[in-house]
Amino acid sequence: MSRIGKLPVTVPSGVDVKLGDGELTVKGPKGELHGRILSDVVEVRLDDGKVLVTRKGDAKVHRSAHGLTRTLIANMVEGVSKGFRKSLEITGVGYRVAKSGERLNLSLGYSHPVTFEAPKGVALTVEGQNKIHIDGIDKQAVGQVAADIRRLRKPEPYKGKGIRYEGERIRKKLGKAGKAAKK
Repeated sequence: MSRIGKLPVTVPSGVDVKLGDGELTVKGPKGELHGRILSDVVEVRLDDGKVLVTRKGDAKVHRSAHGLTRTLIANMVEGVSKGFRKSLEITGVGYRVAKSGERLNLSLGYSHPVTFEAPKGVALTVEGQNKIHIDGIDKQAVGQVAADIRRLRKPEPYKGKGIRYEGERIRKKLGKAGKAAKK
């Protein structure tokens, strides 16, 4: 039995969960999310304020979908009640970000400014000139937007310049002069 899959998902007050034909709808104070259920692999049922996921067989596909389905449902419930946030930091001389409308204007050391537009359902906020916050109710969408922004200028290993997740540590390499001094 999956350790994660057998845990019930508690539904907080103010959140409404509805099960349809292979479809799960979660509605809360922050918004509404829809998800598909693999009804031939797992069974999802509501039981007095809790969502329970059980698998229909013991094959590998059943076991792997068991924990995954429970986690996806838990993320939907948490998203519509609390929301998700990822933060990015920009490091480097002359590297900065500014917000104009729903767009981010980034100066990342290229010969041209880079613009990034937020997709629907994700809010971007800028703190100062070097911090970006990504907020939304869909965990996958928030993580994907953060990864897309980071991909614009990944942190380089010599000086650490670029866009990194908040709290991310970059393993730095020694440069050419550092290697000669080490010998």
